[in-house]
Amino acid sequence: MTHSYGYKRRTRHKFKKGFKQHGAIHISKTLTTYKIGDIVDVVVDGAIHKGMPYKYYHGRTGRVFNVNPRSIGVIVNKQVRNRIIPKRIHVRIEHLKLSTSRESFLAKIRENDQVQLK
Repeated sequence: MTHSYGYKRRTRHKFKKGFKQHGAIHISKTLTTYKIGDIVDVVVDGAIHKGMPYKYYHGRTGRVFNVNPRSIGVIVNKQVRNRIIPKRIHVRIEHLKLSTSRESFLAKIRENDQVQLK
């Protein structure tokens, strides 16, 4: 049998949920507020098919450029051969989470400010 060329091809393990993570999504995921300029991680929830981004963007980090009632616009960098293209995608809230990549940087800034005040 030949393999398929569908939109979600070869995502069996990529989009699966973790151990004891199955079931309905938590309400806190829906109630999270996103502002323009926030850094977010695109983590696809395989149980929610609406607003699901393409498989390439799973695990990527981007910056919010637009906020709509049901989706968030995210700028994600994509490498195509020898150049990096900033792609603008709209993703539903269920497939996003606020990134923690900047927290250590902000903590270091706060620590440096405390040292300068003393």
